[in-house]
Amino acid sequence: MAVCIKNIRSFSHTIRKSFHLGIFYGENTKLKNWGLKHERTLLQSVSSRKTKLYKVAVIGSGSWASAIARIVGHNASHNDLFDETVMMYVRQRIFKGEKLSDIINSQHENPCYLPGFKLPDNVFAVSDVVEAARNSDIIIFVMPHKFVKQTCIPLFGQIKQNSLGVSLIKSFDVDDSGEIRLVSDWLRNSLHIDVSVLMGANIAHEVAAEFLCEATLGTYDEQVGNILKQLFETDYFKVTLSTDVSTIELCGALKNIVALASGCVDGLGYGNNTKAAVIRLGLTEMIKFAQWFHPKAKLETFFQSCGVADLITTCYGGRNRRLAEAFVRTNQKLNELEAEMLEGQKLQGPETAYAVHRVLEKQNLEESFPLFVVVNKIFTGQLPPTELITCVRHHPQFRNLI
Repeated sequence: MAVCIKNIRSFSHTIRKSFHLGIFYGENTKLKNWGLKHERTLLQSVSSRKTKLYKVAVIGSGSWASAIARIVGHNASHNDLFDETVMMYVRQRIFKGEKLSDIINSQHENPCYLPGFKLPDNVFAVSDVVEAARNSDIIIFVMPHKFVKQTCIPLFGQIKQNSLGVSLIKSFDVDDSGEIRLVSDWLRNSLHIDVSVLMGANIAHEVAAEFLCEATLGTYDEQVGNILKQLFETDYFKVTLSTDVSTIELCGALKNIVALASGCVDGLGYGNNTKAAVIRLGLTEMIKFAQWFHPKAKLETFFQSCGVADLITTCYGGRNRRLAEAFVRTNQKLNELEAEMLEGQKLQGPETAYAVHRVLEKQNLEESFPLFVVVNKIFTGQLPPTELITCVRHHPQFRNLI
Protein backbone atom coordinates (compact mmCIF):
# COMPACT_ATOMS: atom_id res chain seq x y z
CA MET A 1 0.00 0.00 0.00
CA ALA A 2 2.85 2.39 0.84
CA VAL A 3 4.32 1.84 -2.63
CA CYS A 4 0.89 2.43 -4.17
CA ILE A 5 0.43 5.75 -2.33
CA LYS A 6 3.98 6.76 -3.22
CA ASN A 7 3.31 6.07 -6.91
CA ILE A 8 0.05 8.03 -6.85
CA ARG A 9 1.75 11.03 -5.29
CA SER A 10 4.61 10.76 -7.77
CA PHE A 11 2.09 10.71 -10.63
CA SER A 12 0.32 13.75 -9.20
CA HIS A 13 3.61 15.58 -8.78
CA THR A 14 4.44 14.92 -12.44
CA ILE A 15 1.09 16.38 -13.53
CA ARG A 16 1.55 19.47 -11.36
CA LYS A 17 5.09 19.98 -12.67
CA SER A 18 3.82 19.63 -16.23
CA PHE A 19 1.30 22.40 -15.68
CA HIS A 20 3.99 24.60 -14.17
CA LEU A 21 6.31 24.06 -17.14
CA GLY A 22 3.54 24.70 -19.61
CA ILE A 23 3.69 21.23 -21.14
CA PHE A 24 -0.08 21.25 -21.27
CA TYR A 25 -0.59 24.13 -23.69
CA GLY A 26 -2.90 26.90 -22.72
CA GLU A 27 -4.58 27.60 -19.47
CA ASN A 28 -6.51 24.31 -19.36
CA THR A 29 -8.16 24.76 -15.96
CA LYS A 30 -10.56 21.88 -16.57
CA LEU A 31 -7.72 19.40 -17.11
CA LYS A 32 -5.81 20.79 -14.14
CA ASN A 33 -8.83 20.39 -11.84
CA TRP A 34 -9.30 16.82 -13.12
CA GLY A 35 -5.76 15.95 -12.08
CA LEU A 36 -6.10 17.38 -8.57
CA LYS A 37 -9.52 15.80 -8.07
CA HIS A 38 -8.33 12.35 -9.05
CA GLU A 39 -5.23 12.62 -6.85
CA ARG A 40 -7.54 13.02 -3.85
CA THR A 41 -9.88 10.25 -5.06
CA LEU A 42 -7.07 7.75 -5.55
CA LEU A 43 -5.50 8.52 -2.19
CA GLN A 44 -8.86 8.20 -0.40
CA SER A 45 -9.53 4.91 -2.18
CA VAL A 46 -6.23 3.38 -1.12
CA SER A 47 -6.47 4.71 2.44
CA SER A 48 -9.98 3.30 2.94
CA ARG A 49 -9.07 -0.25 1.98
CA LYS A 50 -9.35 -2.95 4.62
CA THR A 51 -5.64 -3.65 4.27
CA LYS A 52 -3.37 -1.48 6.36
CA LEU A 53 0.23 -0.96 7.28
CA TYR A 54 0.77 -3.19 10.32
CA LYS A 55 3.55 -1.97 12.59
CA VAL A 56 5.57 -4.85 14.03
CA ALA A 57 7.52 -5.21 17.28
CA VAL A 58 9.72 -8.06 18.52
CA ILE A 59 9.86 -8.26 22.32
CA GLY A 60 13.10 -10.06 23.04
CA SER A 61 16.72 -10.07 21.91
CA GLY A 62 18.06 -13.59 22.43
CA SER A 63 19.19 -15.89 19.65
CA TRP A 64 15.67 -16.96 18.66
CA ALA A 65 14.32 -13.41 18.90
CA SER A 66 17.15 -12.21 16.66
CA ALA A 67 16.55 -14.99 14.13
CA ILE A 68 12.86 -14.07 14.00
CA ALA A 69 13.73 -10.38 13.70
CA ARG A 70 15.77 -11.23 10.58
CA ILE A 71 12.71 -12.88 9.04
CA VAL A 72 10.07 -10.29 9.91
CA GLY A 73 12.45 -7.43 9.12
CA HIS A 74 12.98 -8.81 5.63
CA ASN A 75 9.30 -9.52 5.06
CA ALA A 76 8.18 -6.14 6.40
CA SER A 77 10.44 -4.38 3.91
CA HIS A 78 9.12 -6.46 0.99
CA ASN A 79 5.38 -6.62 1.76
CA ASP A 80 3.18 -3.53 1.58
CA LEU A 81 0.90 -4.98 4.26
CA PHE A 82 3.49 -4.07 6.91
CA ASP A 83 5.21 -0.91 8.02
CA GLU A 84 8.85 -1.17 7.03
CA THR A 85 10.33 -0.37 10.46
CA VAL A 86 10.40 -3.28 12.92
CA MET A 87 10.94 -2.33 16.56
CA MET A 88 12.99 -4.72 18.72
CA TYR A 89 12.99 -4.58 22.51
CA VAL A 90 16.46 -5.34 23.89
CA ARG A 91 16.82 -6.11 27.57
CA GLN A 92 19.75 -3.83 28.14
CA ARG A 93 23.18 -5.21 28.82
CA ILE A 94 26.73 -4.10 28.17
CA PHE A 95 28.64 -6.14 25.61
CA LYS A 96 32.33 -5.38 25.22
CA GLY A 97 31.89 -1.91 26.68
CA GLU A 98 28.85 -0.88 24.59
CA LYS A 99 25.09 -1.06 25.05
CA LEU A 100 23.72 -4.02 23.14
CA SER A 101 20.94 -1.91 21.62
CA ASP A 102 23.50 0.56 20.26
CA ILE A 103 25.54 -2.27 18.75
CA ILE A 104 22.46 -3.73 17.04
CA ASN A 105 21.52 -0.34 15.59
CA SER A 106 25.02 0.53 14.40
CA GLN A 107 26.31 -2.87 13.28
CA HIS A 108 22.96 -4.51 12.43
CA GLU A 109 23.99 -7.65 14.26
CA ASN A 110 23.45 -9.17 17.70
CA PRO A 111 27.01 -10.31 18.51
CA CYS A 112 26.01 -11.37 22.00
CA TYR A 113 23.37 -13.97 21.12
CA LEU A 114 23.47 -14.47 17.34
CA PRO A 115 26.96 -13.55 16.13
CA GLY A 116 27.78 -13.71 12.46
CA PHE A 117 24.28 -13.03 11.14
CA LYS A 118 23.24 -9.59 9.95
CA LEU A 119 19.90 -8.08 10.93
CA PRO A 120 18.03 -6.05 8.30
CA ASP A 121 18.67 -2.32 8.43
CA ASN A 122 14.97 -1.68 9.15
CA VAL A 123 15.13 -3.49 12.54
CA PHE A 124 15.52 -0.80 15.22
CA ALA A 125 16.53 -1.80 18.76
CA VAL A 126 15.31 0.06 21.87
CA SER A 127 15.75 -0.69 25.58
CA ASP A 128 12.29 0.59 26.55
CA VAL A 129 9.64 -2.10 26.08
CA VAL A 130 6.81 0.44 26.01
CA GLU A 131 8.54 2.42 23.28
CA ALA A 132 8.94 -0.78 21.26
CA ALA A 133 5.32 -1.90 21.55
CA ARG A 134 3.20 1.21 22.07
CA ASN A 135 2.37 1.88 18.41
CA SER A 136 2.64 -1.68 17.18
CA ASP A 137 -0.18 -3.67 15.59
CA ILE A 138 1.62 -7.02 15.79
CA ILE A 139 3.68 -7.79 18.90
CA ILE A 140 5.92 -10.87 18.85
CA PHE A 141 6.85 -12.16 22.31
CA VAL A 142 10.04 -14.24 22.28
CA MET A 143 12.00 -14.43 25.52
CA PRO A 144 12.72 -16.88 28.36
CA HIS A 145 9.57 -17.70 30.27
CA LYS A 146 10.93 -16.35 33.56
CA PHE A 147 11.15 -12.84 32.08
CA VAL A 148 7.62 -12.70 30.64
CA LYS A 149 5.77 -11.00 33.48
CA GLN A 150 8.45 -8.49 34.46
CA THR A 151 8.84 -7.53 30.80
CA CYS A 152 5.14 -7.27 29.96
CA ILE A 153 3.66 -5.69 33.09
CA PRO A 154 4.88 -2.21 31.93
CA LEU A 155 2.78 -2.74 28.79
CA PHE A 156 -0.51 -2.84 30.72
CA GLY A 157 -2.72 -0.11 29.25
CA GLN A 158 0.10 1.10 26.98
CA ILE A 159 -0.57 -0.79 23.73
CA LYS A 160 -3.27 -0.69 21.09
CA GLN A 161 -6.38 -2.63 22.13
CA ASN A 162 -6.69 -4.22 18.69
CA SER A 163 -3.07 -5.37 18.56
CA LEU A 164 -2.26 -8.95 17.57
CA GLY A 165 0.12 -10.84 19.83
CA VAL A 166 2.22 -13.85 18.85
CA SER A 167 3.90 -15.97 21.51
CA LEU A 168 7.03 -17.97 20.68
CA ILE A 169 7.59 -18.81 24.36
CA LYS A 170 7.86 -22.54 25.08
CA SER A 171 6.78 -22.90 28.69
CA PHE A 172 3.81 -22.37 31.02
CA ASP A 173 2.87 -21.54 34.62
CA VAL A 174 1.14 -23.60 37.28
CA ASP A 175 -1.08 -21.83 39.82
CA ASP A 176 -1.48 -22.71 43.51
CA SER A 177 -4.35 -25.07 42.76
CA GLY A 178 -2.21 -27.09 40.35
CA GLU A 179 -3.86 -25.75 37.20
CA ILE A 180 -1.82 -25.00 34.07
CA ARG A 181 -1.75 -21.42 32.84
CA LEU A 182 -0.47 -21.09 29.28
CA VAL A 183 1.71 -18.09 28.45
CA SER A 184 -0.62 -17.14 25.60
CA ASP A 185 -3.57 -17.10 28.02
CA TRP A 186 -1.69 -14.88 30.46
CA LEU A 187 -0.75 -12.46 27.66
CA ARG A 188 -4.29 -12.51 26.30
CA ASN A 189 -5.91 -11.85 29.68
CA SER A 190 -3.33 -9.36 30.94
CA LEU A 191 -2.86 -7.26 27.80
CA HIS A 192 -6.43 -7.71 26.50
CA ILE A 193 -5.31 -8.59 22.99
CA ASP A 194 -5.70 -11.57 20.68
CA VAL A 195 -2.68 -13.91 20.94
CA SER A 196 -1.55 -16.58 18.50
CA VAL A 197 1.40 -18.97 18.92
CA LEU A 198 4.30 -20.03 16.70
CA MET A 199 6.15 -23.24 17.57
CA GLY A 200 8.30 -25.68 15.63
CA ALA A 201 11.60 -27.38 14.97
CA ASN A 202 13.57 -24.15 14.90
CA ILE A 203 17.14 -24.02 16.20
CA ALA A 204 17.99 -20.32 16.04
CA HIS A 205 21.37 -20.37 14.27
CA GLU A 206 20.04 -22.79 11.62
CA VAL A 207 17.07 -20.50 10.94
CA ALA A 208 19.45 -17.53 10.75
CA ALA A 209 21.62 -19.49 8.29
CA GLU A 210 18.47 -19.91 6.20
CA PHE A 211 18.50 -23.70 6.29
CA LEU A 212 15.10 -25.00 5.19
CA CYS A 213 12.75 -25.55 8.13
CA GLU A 214 9.11 -25.27 9.16
CA ALA A 215 6.90 -24.04 12.00
CA THR A 216 3.30 -24.34 13.12
CA LEU A 217 1.23 -21.18 13.58
CA GLY A 218 -1.71 -21.58 15.94
CA THR A 219 -4.55 -19.07 15.71
CA TYR A 220 -8.31 -19.11 16.16
CA ASP A 221 -8.94 -16.62 13.33
CA GLU A 222 -8.27 -17.51 9.70
CA GLN A 223 -7.84 -13.90 8.62
CA VAL A 224 -5.30 -13.29 11.40
CA GLY A 225 -3.54 -16.48 10.39
CA ASN A 226 -3.19 -15.32 6.80
CA ILE A 227 -1.74 -11.97 7.90
CA LEU A 228 0.77 -13.61 10.24
CA LYS A 229 1.72 -16.21 7.64
CA GLN A 230 2.78 -13.36 5.34
CA LEU A 231 4.85 -11.88 8.16
CA PHE A 232 6.69 -15.09 9.07
CA GLU A 233 6.90 -17.28 5.99
CA THR A 234 9.87 -17.24 3.60
CA ASP A 235 11.16 -19.68 1.02
CA TYR A 236 13.28 -21.31 3.78
CA PHE A 237 10.90 -20.87 6.75
CA LYS A 238 7.63 -22.57 5.87
CA VAL A 239 4.53 -22.06 8.01
CA THR A 240 1.45 -24.25 8.41
CA LEU A 241 -1.74 -23.00 10.10
CA SER A 242 -3.76 -24.74 12.80
CA THR A 243 -6.59 -23.81 15.16
CA ASP A 244 -5.37 -26.29 17.82
CA VAL A 245 -3.64 -23.46 19.67
CA SER A 246 -3.39 -24.94 23.17
CA THR A 247 -1.93 -28.23 21.92
CA ILE A 248 0.66 -26.41 19.81
CA GLU A 249 1.78 -24.40 22.82
CA LEU A 250 1.88 -27.45 25.11
CA CYS A 251 4.05 -29.32 22.60
CA GLY A 252 6.54 -26.47 22.59
CA ALA A 253 6.90 -26.68 26.38
CA LEU A 254 6.72 -30.42 27.02
CA LYS A 255 9.35 -31.42 24.45
CA ASN A 256 11.98 -29.65 26.57
CA ILE A 257 11.46 -32.22 29.34
CA VAL A 258 12.12 -35.04 26.89
CA ALA A 259 15.19 -33.18 25.62
CA LEU A 260 16.62 -33.17 29.15
CA ALA A 261 16.12 -36.93 29.27
CA SER A 262 17.89 -37.28 25.91
CA GLY A 263 20.82 -35.26 27.24
CA CYS A 264 21.03 -37.58 30.24
CA VAL A 265 21.22 -40.54 27.85
CA ASP A 266 24.17 -38.92 26.11
CA GLY A 267 25.82 -37.97 29.39
CA LEU A 268 25.53 -41.53 30.67
CA GLY A 269 27.16 -42.86 27.51
CA TYR A 270 24.19 -44.73 26.08
CA GLY A 271 23.55 -44.81 22.35
CA ASN A 272 20.95 -43.86 19.77
CA ASN A 273 18.76 -46.88 20.46
CA THR A 274 18.30 -45.79 24.07
CA LYS A 275 17.68 -42.21 23.01
CA ALA A 276 15.07 -43.36 20.49
CA ALA A 277 13.26 -45.23 23.27
CA VAL A 278 13.33 -42.10 25.45
CA ILE A 279 11.98 -39.96 22.61
CA ARG A 280 9.17 -42.42 21.86
CA LEU A 281 8.14 -42.75 25.51
CA GLY A 282 8.43 -39.01 25.91
CA LEU A 283 6.12 -38.46 22.95
CA THR A 284 3.50 -40.81 24.42
CA GLU A 285 3.58 -38.86 27.69
CA MET A 286 3.35 -35.56 25.80
CA ILE A 287 0.24 -36.75 23.98
CA LYS A 288 -1.36 -38.14 27.14
CA PHE A 289 -0.62 -34.96 29.13
CA ALA A 290 -1.94 -32.65 26.41
CA GLN A 291 -5.12 -34.68 25.99
CA TRP A 292 -5.66 -34.70 29.76
CA PHE A 293 -5.21 -30.91 29.95
CA HIS A 294 -7.04 -30.17 26.71
CA PRO A 295 -9.52 -32.97 25.84
CA LYS A 296 -10.10 -31.47 22.38
CA ALA A 297 -6.41 -31.81 21.47
CA LYS A 298 -6.04 -33.22 17.97
CA LEU A 299 -3.69 -36.17 17.52
CA GLU A 300 -2.65 -34.82 14.11
CA THR A 301 -1.14 -31.74 15.80
CA PHE A 302 1.60 -33.91 17.30
CA PHE A 303 2.72 -34.77 13.77
CA GLN A 304 3.14 -31.12 12.82
CA SER A 305 6.42 -29.22 13.18
CA CYS A 306 5.38 -28.15 16.69
CA GLY A 307 5.15 -31.79 17.75
CA VAL A 308 7.35 -34.66 16.65
CA ALA A 309 9.64 -32.49 14.49
CA ASP A 310 10.42 -30.08 17.32
CA LEU A 311 10.87 -33.02 19.67
CA ILE A 312 13.42 -34.71 17.42
CA THR A 313 15.50 -31.63 16.68
CA THR A 314 15.54 -30.58 20.34
CA CYS A 315 16.57 -34.04 21.51
CA TYR A 316 19.54 -34.00 19.13
CA GLY A 317 20.55 -30.37 18.70
CA GLY A 318 18.86 -28.18 21.32
CA ARG A 319 20.35 -26.37 24.30
CA ASN A 320 18.36 -28.45 26.81
CA ARG A 321 20.01 -31.61 25.51
CA ARG A 322 23.48 -30.03 25.55
CA LEU A 323 23.13 -28.69 29.09
CA ALA A 324 21.68 -31.97 30.35
CA GLU A 325 24.61 -33.92 28.94
CA ALA A 326 27.06 -31.51 30.59
CA PHE A 327 25.08 -31.70 33.85
CA VAL A 328 25.52 -35.48 33.95
CA ARG A 329 29.16 -35.52 32.88
CA THR A 330 30.46 -32.67 35.06
CA ASN A 331 28.18 -32.69 38.14
CA GLN A 332 28.11 -28.88 37.92
CA LYS A 333 25.08 -26.89 38.96
CA LEU A 334 22.65 -25.86 36.24
CA ASN A 335 23.06 -22.14 36.85
CA GLU A 336 26.83 -22.51 36.48
CA LEU A 337 26.40 -24.37 33.20
CA GLU A 338 23.93 -21.76 31.96
CA ALA A 339 26.42 -18.98 32.61
CA GLU A 340 29.25 -20.97 31.06
CA MET A 341 27.50 -22.39 27.99
CA LEU A 342 24.57 -20.08 27.20
CA GLU A 343 26.15 -16.64 27.78
CA GLY A 344 23.23 -15.23 29.73
CA GLN A 345 20.41 -17.11 28.05
CA LYS A 346 18.15 -19.33 30.13
CA LEU A 347 17.22 -22.99 30.04
CA GLN A 348 13.48 -23.72 29.77
CA GLY A 349 13.43 -27.48 30.42
CA PRO A 350 14.09 -27.73 34.19
CA GLU A 351 11.43 -25.18 35.14
CA THR A 352 8.91 -26.87 32.82
CA ALA A 353 9.70 -30.27 34.34
CA TYR A 354 9.18 -28.80 37.81
CA ALA A 355 5.88 -27.19 36.80
CA VAL A 356 4.58 -30.40 35.23
CA HIS A 357 5.54 -32.42 38.32
CA ARG A 358 3.59 -29.97 40.50
CA VAL A 359 0.52 -30.54 38.34
CA LEU A 360 0.91 -34.31 38.46
CA GLU A 361 1.30 -34.27 42.26
CA LYS A 362 -1.83 -32.15 42.70
CA GLN A 363 -3.82 -34.43 40.40
CA ASN A 364 -2.38 -37.72 41.72
CA LEU A 365 -1.12 -38.61 38.25
CA GLU A 366 2.58 -39.23 38.92
CA GLU A 367 2.39 -42.96 38.11
CA SER A 368 0.93 -42.20 34.67
CA PHE A 369 3.90 -39.98 33.69
CA PRO A 370 7.04 -41.67 35.06
CA LEU A 371 9.44 -40.12 32.55
CA PHE A 372 8.31 -36.57 33.33
CA VAL A 373 8.56 -37.27 37.05
CA VAL A 374 12.04 -38.80 36.98
CA VAL A 375 13.43 -35.96 34.88
CA ASN A 376 12.28 -33.40 37.41
CA LYS A 377 13.70 -35.42 40.29
CA ILE A 378 17.07 -35.73 38.52
CA PHE A 379 17.34 -32.00 37.83
CA THR A 380 16.24 -31.02 41.33
CA GLY A 381 18.86 -33.32 42.86
CA GLN A 382 16.44 -35.88 44.30
CA LEU A 383 17.66 -38.77 42.11
CA PRO A 384 20.90 -39.62 40.29
CA PRO A 385 20.83 -39.52 36.46
CA THR A 386 21.12 -43.32 36.30
CA GLU A 387 17.53 -43.54 37.52
CA LEU A 388 16.42 -42.42 34.06
CA ILE A 389 17.51 -45.77 32.65
CA THR A 390 15.67 -47.60 35.43
CA CYS A 391 12.56 -45.57 34.61
CA VAL A 392 12.75 -46.45 30.92
CA ARG A 393 13.37 -50.13 31.66
CA HIS A 394 10.25 -50.35 33.85
CA HIS A 395 8.02 -47.90 32.01
CA PRO A 396 4.29 -48.83 32.09
CA GLN A 397 4.28 -48.92 28.30
CA PHE A 398 6.20 -52.19 28.39
CA ARG A 399 3.93 -53.73 30.99
CA ASN A 400 0.91 -52.85 28.88
CA LEU A 401 2.38 -54.52 25.82
CA ILE A 402 2.90 -57.88 27.51
